[in-house]
Amino acid sequence: MSCDTSTASSESLPGSPASWPDVPPPVALREERIIRQLGRRRDDPYAWMKFVPSSGARALEGLPSRLREHLDAEMRYADAVLRPLADDAARFHARMAARAPELREPAPAACAGWRYESGVPAGGSRRVFSRVRADGRKQALLDEAERARAHAYYRATDHQPSPDGRYFAWAEDVIGDDRHRICLLDMDSGVVRILVPADAFGYGGLVFSPSSRYLFWIRRDAHSRPTRLYRSAVEGGEAVLIHEERDPSIFMQVARTAAGGFVALTLAGPDIGEVRLIAAGAETDPPRLVRPRRRGVRYEVDEWNGDLLMLTDADGAVDRKLLRLDPGTFAVRGDLAPHRAGVPIIAVRPFAGALVRVERQQGLRRLVLTYPDGREMTVGFDDPAYAIDLTPSQPYGARQVRLVHQTPARPPRWVDVEFSSGRRSVAGRLEPPGFDPAAYRVERLEARASDGEAIPLTVLSRRDARAGEPGPLLLTGYGAYGIASEPIFSLPATVLVDAGFRYAIAHVRGGSEKGGRWYRDGCRDRKRNSMTDFIACARHLLDIGHAAPGRIVAQGVSAGGLLVCGAMNIEPSLWAGVIAQVPFVDMLNTMSDADHPLVPLLRPDWGDPLSDPQAYDYIAGISPYENVARADYPPVLCTAGLKDDRVPYWEPAKLLANIRHRGIGGKPAVLVLDPDSGHQQSDDRDSAFAQAALFWAFACRCVGLPVPPDGVGGS
Repeated sequence: MSCDTSTASSESLPGSPASWPDVPPPVALREERIIRQLGRRRDDPYAWMKFVPSSGARALEGLPSRLREHLDAEMRYADAVLRPLADDAARFHARMAARAPELREPAPAACAGWRYESGVPAGGSRRVFSRVRADGRKQALLDEAERARAHAYYRATDHQPSPDGRYFAWAEDVIGDDRHRICLLDMDSGVVRILVPADAFGYGGLVFSPSSRYLFWIRRDAHSRPTRLYRSAVEGGEAVLIHEERDPSIFMQVARTAAGGFVALTLAGPDIGEVRLIAAGAETDPPRLVRPRRRGVRYEVDEWNGDLLMLTDADGAVDRKLLRLDPGTFAVRGDLAPHRAGVPIIAVRPFAGALVRVERQQGLRRLVLTYPDGREMTVGFDDPAYAIDLTPSQPYGARQVRLVHQTPARPPRWVDVEFSSGRRSVAGRLEPPGFDPAAYRVERLEARASDGEAIPLTVLSRRDARAGEPGPLLLTGYGAYGIASEPIFSLPATVLVDAGFRYAIAHVRGGSEKGGRWYRDGCRDRKRNSMTDFIACARHLLDIGHAAPGRIVAQGVSAGGLLVCGAMNIEPSLWAGVIAQVPFVDMLNTMSDADHPLVPLLRPDWGDPLSDPQAYDYIAGISPYENVARADYPPVLCTAGLKDDRVPYWEPAKLLANIRHRGIGGKPAVLVLDPDSGHQQSDDRDSAFAQAALFWAFACRCVGLPVPPDGVGGS
């Protein structure tokens, strides 16, 4: 298919320079905007692209005319550049759709006499929630396709039944700006009510009380920050304010403890924490403070075996320790799991029969079961790289713990581990049609950074790919906020590998793959480590013959977009292309905006250029927008959501304008703008496949790889 009026992509020789349509990009007006800050002076010539409406969500029709004209031009340019990729993208999309299994998570142990289940039905794209009795009687609860039908954007989260089995609640965003409404289904009558019509926080922001009489929920303020906890009676009435947080650097979440003894309000930032508890039987009482917040100390609280549990990094326990507390006085009763450097405790899940903790050793997760008598049992797997997670909403009285195990080559399977015997059994698995895990190879490698650090790498290849025979490779990473890039199964990644790529995950500093130190060595004045680690991973893959020179495409999302665009600025010639989804690339200006929803919260991660000259200088030295060089940049594809308040559209728009202004070579710098979405796409599988298919078609064009016709190169 033609990539311009004269050159066909499918006729390009592998490894040949990519050809692109000869379409002139929009030329953004450069308008001097001098900013003086901490004795420094900078010019932000594209500052005019920023638009924050006085109220409501952004919409194209409400933009200033100059900005609307520019974004319209960006969308026309993106369409012209990417239109020749449509056939290749359609092939990728069709292969993903053909391989997509029916997503049906096996129902866990019964809760209040019912087993709750969810999945995406065959031929569908959105989830359906239901519950099943022991006698097989099934009750439909929520069909997200039906809820989404009237909306251009739809994403739901925090689905949960009430403890007594009477109600089912969820939060849904029908605008795209992450401001939710809370819906409540009466499972006896089948009636759905909107309990909270707007401005709720939907990610750990709602929970039923132990008695099921109340729903505790969190409201976002005008800056989109979760700041207020309310209590609403499920039968209706005015919401009651329980707690208001006035520190903009604090994030709020609310949950019920495992045994149902408390509702826990957790107030936390990257380096601070505080928990307030509301006891069952006293649900209208003010919450009780467990420990006052103290800078440099974080903690979480749950309950088990008659004690409260505190998971904390206090006293230098950077990889966290687990303490027992008296539930009445909150005094420490003893240790359950001491701190071990390099073995971070990720989470704990209490059950009546055992306390389950998730920890990481040598970069990979394992479970440790602690029994009431003090015995322990470890649950791990032998795969070179894998991920395990505990499924949500498991009853406290369950006789086993259910985990999800997956690798980059093996789809998720649900495994039950019995507390009494330790016996494992597979409760279910995803089985993509026509997919053979044995056709793939997963490797766990290490690259060496310039300072000697060993950086873990996970690589997915076709098993028939010859060692030492370099080819195209897509390298992805994240490296921020202590969030690990887990080696999970990605159906789109297997389709890309079938087309001739290798797919690699760089576990760079800034994540938590090697514990708290790994996170700290990739944030604030060490953030550049993340970018140079990413480059070191690319170079290692070149050195061992897993990638060919000029045929590595970088991909990252959000803070991962900062990672790949920062690495691009450092070494533009290393990359055949860069894909940056909703990328955080205007660091200096964003971190200098005290009104931004996340800036006060994330200063411990990035530094504060409003008050700290050293932080200003460091951020100015790595921010992708400010550091575009006079260099030959690779093709760049950025995405943005017009309604995104976390990483607004103007960040990638400004970066691309600067690349076009300063860069040489004339390769495409494309902004794919979604007028209806925010930081995340609408939550349906087909949209996710369509976006991945576009990315893969773009990556193939960047490396000059023809997309194999159907039936060639796949399993």
